[in-house]
Amino acid sequence: MSVQQAKQCLKKQVEYSRLNAFVLPFTSPESVLQRCQDADERQANGTPLSPIDGKLIAIKDNICILHERTTCASAFLQRYRSPFSATVVEKLNAAGAVIAGKTNLDEFGMGSHSVNSVHGPVKPPWSERGKGRTAGGSSGGSALAVGTKQCFAALGTDTGGSVRLPAAWTGTVGFKPSYGMVSRFGVVAYANSLDTVGVMAPDITTAKQVYSQIRGHDALDPTSLRPPTLSRIHTHLQQSRPEPHQVRIGVPLEYLVSELHPTIRTAWSLALQSLRKRGHTIRHISLPSTRSALSAYYVIAPAEASSNLAKYDGVRYGDKASPPSSTDDNTNLRGKGNVLFSRTRGAQFGVEVQRRILLGSYALSSTAIDNYFIRAQKVRRLAQRDFNRVFALPHPLLLPPPAPSPPPGTTSDDDRGTGVDVIIAPTSLRLAPVVADLEREKDEDPTRQFYEDLYTVPASLAGLPAVSVPVEAGGENVGLQVIGQFGDDETVLRVGRKVEELVTKWDEPERL
Repeated sequence: MSVQQAKQCLKKQVEYSRLNAFVLPFTSPESVLQRCQDADERQANGTPLSPIDGKLIAIKDNICILHERTTCASAFLQRYRSPFSATVVEKLNAAGAVIAGKTNLDEFGMGSHSVNSVHGPVKPPWSERGKGRTAGGSSGGSALAVGTKQCFAALGTDTGGSVRLPAAWTGTVGFKPSYGMVSRFGVVAYANSLDTVGVMAPDITTAKQVYSQIRGHDALDPTSLRPPTLSRIHTHLQQSRPEPHQVRIGVPLEYLVSELHPTIRTAWSLALQSLRKRGHTIRHISLPSTRSALSAYYVIAPAEASSNLAKYDGVRYGDKASPPSSTDDNTNLRGKGNVLFSRTRGAQFGVEVQRRILLGSYALSSTAIDNYFIRAQKVRRLAQRDFNRVFALPHPLLLPPPAPSPPPGTTSDDDRGTGVDVIIAPTSLRLAPVVADLEREKDEDPTRQFYEDLYTVPASLAGLPAVSVPVEAGGENVGLQVIGQFGDDETVLRVGRKVEELVTKWDEPERL
């Protein structure tokens, strides 16, 4: 079975090579088929290594693989070969998975459309008015590889929605685990406090199979949750997890914005109606910091990026830029005169990366840090408090000391019975836009595309698990996002499966 699936995937890779989803399909077909044959033999003997033994998994090109190129879609790293593999890659290998190749992305993960790449843009096969649409980003290559069946599943990274947004626009499942559940060792950093390795798959079941193999503590990653903490979370969830047959679903009032595309609003409403008919409870909730969260993210993420990318200078990483000749007009060079650091970074960083480095450097400057970076961190804390206030399940890492038992005949003052188990909301504000329109938008307002992350950023700031699930939308690719309390990844995937199973009638819905 593995060999047959692998042959189909390899055929699709050749058929869809023009889509530019894969940038480094480095494994030979013979090697892939041999490993799949070995997996089939283990399966026949009743000794498979895991549910993904012999399955082709694509890897986003900012995740390192031993001796293979890791370019991050940047001119800076076109010749870089990693001397080690990321922990998630090691775990996939141990589970018998077969690496299908490296996928395209926005440079260093900075973008929402997978067009800011030294390898060229990702090019989905679907179009509008005869013009190509975007696959979303920054994990657009991974999403498109899954959506066009070029692999069994793929890994991406999610900083502010880079797994969930492309999943919504390619009709796939995009899962971002709780922060710290999956090791980041070997993942080229964009924003350390936000980066999370995520899974892209054709369905929830596949996403869960891959996630079960890559999760867990890693001593090489200081942000990885330690075994005692994981045990504490597990015990807490076992005692407090909601009943599997009835789920309390929150609908954020702040997500009902005028900019939301009517097709997405309709799909959202129909899904909620279907869930209500199946016995689940729908409750309106308030997340007041939603709008501010987006602004905070675009201060925090560029600030961390400006620090992480400081090492790319042509000395420690990357090739040095050629020195200007005596006839060059230095005023026309990107970078200042003969300064190696400036000239190299100006020549090899893309425009979007340069923009975010400048934003981040300013936010961390002595004159602006209090008014921007520190204030953004306060907004981040408010976003976390918003989620903790609406979820019935307390945050497992912020549990208060046990309260004394109430006297006989009295009730507890705990009001969490009014909380929700998960939040269901759209993944994106609009349908996948036309690539040509993006260029016009960027010329008019370079920050316009930041709004793509309005619905995905809050969960990232709070480190919460979230999954984007494709739903029926009159022939359009639309994703609904399920968000859960920190550590409750299981409930998020379980409810995501309920959304996936919905069969809705495309008709005029009730008002939200």
